[in-house]
Amino acid sequence: MRSLVWFRGKDLRVSDHGPLAEGAKGELIPLFVLDPRFFAPERARELPHRMQFLLGSLEELGARIAGLGSRLVIAEGRSVEVVPRLAALWKVDQVLAHRWTEPFGRERDRRVAQGLAGRGIPLRLFEGETLLPPGSVRTAQGGMFRVFTPFARACALRLAPSSPVPAPGSLPPLPSGVGTEGIPIPSLEALGLAPNPRVQSGGEAAAQARLRAFLAGPLARYAEERDRMDLEGTSRLSADLKFGTCSIRQAWAAASGSEGAGPFLNELLWREFSHHLLWEWPELLQKPFRADFQGFPWRKDEAAWKAWVAGRTGYPVVDAAARQLLAEGFVHNRARMVAASFLAKHLLLDFRLGEAHYLKWLTDGDWAQNDAGWQWSAGCGCDAQPWFRIFNPVAQGRRFDPRGDYVRRWVPELAGLPPDGIHEPWRAPEHQRARLDYPDPVVDHAFARERFLAAAKGHLRKESP
Repeated sequence: MRSLVWFRGKDLRVSDHGPLAEGAKGELIPLFVLDPRFFAPERARELPHRMQFLLGSLEELGARIAGLGSRLVIAEGRSVEVVPRLAALWKVDQVLAHRWTEPFGRERDRRVAQGLAGRGIPLRLFEGETLLPPGSVRTAQGGMFRVFTPFARACALRLAPSSPVPAPGSLPPLPSGVGTEGIPIPSLEALGLAPNPRVQSGGEAAAQARLRAFLAGPLARYAEERDRMDLEGTSRLSADLKFGTCSIRQAWAAASGSEGAGPFLNELLWREFSHHLLWEWPELLQKPFRADFQGFPWRKDEAAWKAWVAGRTGYPVVDAAARQLLAEGFVHNRARMVAASFLAKHLLLDFRLGEAHYLKWLTDGDWAQNDAGWQWSAGCGCDAQPWFRIFNPVAQGRRFDPRGDYVRRWVPELAGLPPDGIHEPWRAPEHQRARLDYPDPVVDHAFARERFLAAAKGHLRKESP
């Protein structure tokens, strides 16, 4: 049996890799395709931090496969054309890959399967992006859950303890005559991107090191510290789970049974929920989950949008989140929620603008997770924050960045302010404010709150049956 194992950006590892384990039972051809959807220079520049993480992970994957006795073949072109062509050229018996949740990935797989079928070659898709197959967790009536808590309970009933599949001890060498089309992995510079030393390192080794560090330290304090923007209280595994340098099953199995694991495992189930939602309703990437939010009266305000993007709104936590995103491709989850709520509810700007901006700059930019988070913050998502709940960015800063350390790191012009004043710099003494080089708030909190509530009430009343 000759198998082509198609690595494709969400499974960049050799451990707990179902297609690789299956393919290694016979002749094996590991393949990665540089599809222009992502690797054309003009497209790569639209996701600079993710591309840096991906290329680093791909380099390490190639080295690991080589160390096991095989070689990762790199091909270039549209996957829907390249995979069927190479599978036929190399006379493989089957193509093995991990399933994707996103609608464009599902359409790609349909077209690849169709192209392979015309050559008599099956495409076998393995689960691995989620703990349970998307679409498999259903209500008693057979539908998809619309509320997280019962979904999580249903998952818990189905999640049997299992050990991740270990990495193979060796891999069979490439069959004779295979791989002659292989090309080098492109550099960032070749794609028109400059390396960013602040971006998290990719690769399976770095992912496993992050997992071990989290288990040894922050996990035990996760419930108390995960919302603290000034502390290293989270796992920082989001990019690893997105690119599959650490599988979701590895993270779940490693944390299960540990002290303090419950809240962390619950967050992994929120991730699960987002993927299952997108599988059930692919249109969520274009439409709000709540149909009554269609046609919502979002404002157009270019100056406010630019201030939010650049981190110059006058609200320190919102601005720290904006600058952290651009600088290192990561934003603490609490800061993400505050920033997203501010865009949608304080500025009354379409949350889709922020969703696209974050997807461009996040290293962990994942379609399902990013969309679910933004819809939750705007109040129009599934089991979302109520639309009438509006984060007060000052109160959020005082509670989750009490000494102002998060703000000081990313908004250094405020570093000289005391903890009790750093989240309201506009209240600083006049002589001190003059030296801050920091803008006044773009909008008053009380005014913005009432403006959003009035707009939402008017629209939702009109949309009610």
